[in-house]
Amino acid sequence: MKKSIVKFFLVLIILTAPTFSQNQNHDFNISIGSVYITSAELFLNPNSSDIFLRNQSFELKDIFSPAIEIRYRLNEAVAIGLSTEYNKKSQKGNFLTVLAGSQIIQLESEDGFVFIPVELSVYHIMPFSTESFKFNMAGGIGYYYAIHTRKFGDTDISNLETKPVIGIQVSAGMEYMITQNIGVRLQMKFRAPEIKVKSKYNSTTVNYKGNTITILQDTFDSKVSINGAVFMLGISYSF
Repeated sequence: MKKSIVKFFLVLIILTAPTFSQNQNHDFNISIGSVYITSAELFLNPNSSDIFLRNQSFELKDIFSPAIEIRYRLNEAVAIGLSTEYNKKSQKGNFLTVLAGSQIIQLESEDGFVFIPVELSVYHIMPFSTESFKFNMAGGIGYYYAIHTRKFGDTDISNLETKPVIGIQVSAGMEYMITQNIGVRLQMKFRAPEIKVKSKYNSTTVNYKGNTITILQDTFDSKVSINGAVFMLGISYSF
């Protein structure tokens, strides 16, 4: 499936390469804006032998973050772009399950993630674009890094190990040129990286709602899955 998507974009670029100019006489374009990710998932027991625990996750919705991208025009219809974002999201819930005597109880914590992608994209300017409206389709690869964040009582966690992944991403978008140099850009992107993380509690003695709790296992594994649709809105400048 991944190879088919890449081949599709390569054929599309080759067949229509001589069509339309992206920004006449401007080879570089830089944009800053905001990214909205519809949802992500955090898996707290990704290595469990129990399939139910291994697949159990909780969803984080409505993730907003800043983003920046620089593009370089290769020819009249093709450009390459390098972009990055800084995504951070957390929420409170009864995410921790512990054994207290003969009872299993759930404790409240605030769990989330920091997610930083670096993506290289190839943009094809569609032949029906005009001087004012530029439409594009794009595909490329991304380097995806993430850490797990947690606040539990009066302690938090530190990252011990992260396994960044490389994956593919595809997008489509449009740009409205306000002037010859300045535009408003909207892009929709699809990607689904899953990053495995190992973390450690900064303290094994926790004050939790007036009670002292001792953490017996101070390291743990988790997995961050960024599987929601991505919408980007920003201002661009061509030079």
